[in-house]
Amino acid sequence: MKWLKFFLGSVVLFALLGALAVLSYLRYLEKPLPITEPFVYELKKGSSSNRVINDFHKLGIIEYEEVAKIYVRHKNLSPKLKAGEFEIQRDMTLVELFALLTSNQYVSYKVVLIEGSTFKEARAVLESDSRLQHVLVGLSDKEVLQKLTGNKSSDLPQKGDFVFTHPEGAIYPDTYFFHKGESDLSILKRAHQRLLKVLDEEWSKRQSKLPLATPYEALILASIVEKETGKPSEREEIAGVFVRRLNKKMRLQTDPTVIYGLGDRYKGNITRKHLKELTPYNTYRINDLPPTPIALAGREAIHAALNPKAGKTLYFVAKGDGSHVFSETLAQHNKAVREYQLRRRSDYKSIYN
Repeated sequence: MKWLKFFLGSVVLFALLGALAVLSYLRYLEKPLPITEPFVYELKKGSSSNRVINDFHKLGIIEYEEVAKIYVRHKNLSPKLKAGEFEIQRDMTLVELFALLTSNQYVSYKVVLIEGSTFKEARAVLESDSRLQHVLVGLSDKEVLQKLTGNKSSDLPQKGDFVFTHPEGAIYPDTYFFHKGESDLSILKRAHQRLLKVLDEEWSKRQSKLPLATPYEALILASIVEKETGKPSEREEIAGVFVRRLNKKMRLQTDPTVIYGLGDRYKGNITRKHLKELTPYNTYRINDLPPTPIALAGREAIHAALNPKAGKTLYFVAKGDGSHVFSETLAQHNKAVREYQLRRRSDYKSIYN
């Protein structure tokens, strides 16, 4: 009988020890880890769970590596680990830690594409961000556009066609969030799809009888409005001037289009020689709209181009504080120019017509 008592006693002892071990294991899983300050941990692509556990052990966060390995193996978490950057929060438990490392809750960064900037400038912004994967380096703007749209043409868009065959204006200016390692192409694709969505929404709410045959023409005008607007409340009024000039078959005669046509030759000062130079974008020399947008246009500028303010004004001049003086006649305009462009002679006459 002694051996039976010994056997039963041993079973009870091992059961108690087992229960104690399980209880200790469960308590450890739910115990806050010694994380005193939040920090960013980058889980490298291809890292094993053992590597991750070892990293946190070296940091003094996971004390018992074997316990962590048992938990990961029991939950089959190893194949679920996600490569990327994660923000490790103070006092996380082991369970919370691995829940984070197997989630899509990456550290988020942002890049801002600004209204009125050009496609070239937008690309430079993306190229300067070291957190992005740069897959577009060495590609021309048109090659990048092909990746966005699948359009292989290199010609400028024809009036009446809503086809992006030129990169300018093809992306929407906004703040875009991303995680480390996302590609610059991914950002541009999102920006292109956002532009198409906004343009479609605003086109469906446009005024009737506009001199704009397609959404693309609306985008061209919106880009000009974007560049001319210094005071947001004037967008619709500026758009109204351009729409009335188009309706009257008057040239737009707007400096930002001239500057865009000059490209890198523009050094910050526009001259009369520039105004008289024939380029596809010089609206002092060409009729109608330029062939493409000249900048990235935001929703407000697109809305203004499609919903211009009614009136009779055909001219405007900058006052120097971001706002403009609007005029109905050329004589009124010349007077406003002499008043607000102080470097002009008193006998100055605009080349507007």
